[in-house]
Amino acid sequence: MSSGKSLVLGLLVGSTLSAAVTLLSTPESGSSIRGRVKDQGMELGNLLSTLKKDGLRLKDQLTKTSKEGAVLIKELTEEIKNSLEDWKDTVEPHQESIYQSLEQIETSIKDLENKMKTQ
Repeated sequence: MSSGKSLVLGLLVGSTLSAAVTLLSTPESGSSIRGRVKDQGMELGNLLSTLKKDGLRLKDQLTKTSKEGAVLIKELTEEIKNSLEDWKDTVEPHQESIYQSLEQIETSIKDLENKMKTQ
C-alpha cells in the first residue's frame, strides 16, 4: 500500500475511533449535545454571513476609494501642469532681465572679493 493510502486510512480510523470515544465518554445526553452542536452551527453560520457582508462592504468601499483617488490624482496632475505652464509664461518674458541681474550680482561679488583681497 502506498504511503498516501496508508495515511488516509490512518486518518479515517483515528477520526472514527476518536469520535466513538468522545460520544461514549461524554457526560451529557445525545439530545443535549445535538442541541449544542446545532446552536454552535447556527452561530458559525451567522458569523460567516456577517463576515461575508462585511467583506462585500469593504470591497465596495475600496473600489469607491480607488476610483476617487484616481480622479483626485488626475485633477492634481492637471493643476500642477497648469501651474508650471503659468509660472513658465510668467518667468519667460523676464528671463533676460533675470540673467542680466544675476550677471550684475556676480560681477558685484567678484568686485567685493577683489576689494577684500586688496585691503
